[in-house]
Amino acid sequence: MARILVASNNQAVREQLSRLLASSGFQIFRLCASGSELRRALNDCEDAVVILAGNLSDLKADELQWDWGERAQILLIGKPDVLEACESEEVFRLALPSSGQAIAGAVGMLSQLHRMRLPKRTADDKSIVEQAKRLIMEKQKLSEAEAHRLLQQYAMNHGMKMADYASRILRSEGKDE
Repeated sequence: MARILVASNNQAVREQLSRLLASSGFQIFRLCASGSELRRALNDCEDAVVILAGNLSDLKADELQWDWGERAQILLIGKPDVLEACESEEVFRLALPSSGQAIAGAVGMLSQLHRMRLPKRTADDKSIVEQAKRLIMEKQKLSEAEAHRLLQQYAMNHGMKMADYASRILRSEGKDE
């Protein structure tokens, strides 16, 4: 399932969107108050649907699309002037005022589009990742979540699939895949 990030300069708007989406069955991964916070959240997740309520003081929707469009679907919610200022055709737009149903529907559609874009992990890939996680957990005394994040971060930082990095770890330890 795509991780949902809600970003807005306004705390009340973040909380309102979070409540609305939670009541519609969505799980929010993180609420972000700034562009730098949103970038950190995007680094922490493999995939995302970003709901951007207006532009952030340090990040515009076009910049977000340019930097993260390969890994994230972006929904810009705002007044017509904010939507018109966004030049990227890849950013989905929803004009205010909008109903909660329209917002939840847009997020549902983007989540589905995002799922369809992502490469599927094979059973072999999953097995290799699990083996590498167990090895990391044993050697570095980490929890499963910490080992997963370590694998994920290295793979993302080096532009490789997690399974490829996990396979490399297993080979270096002399473990059969």
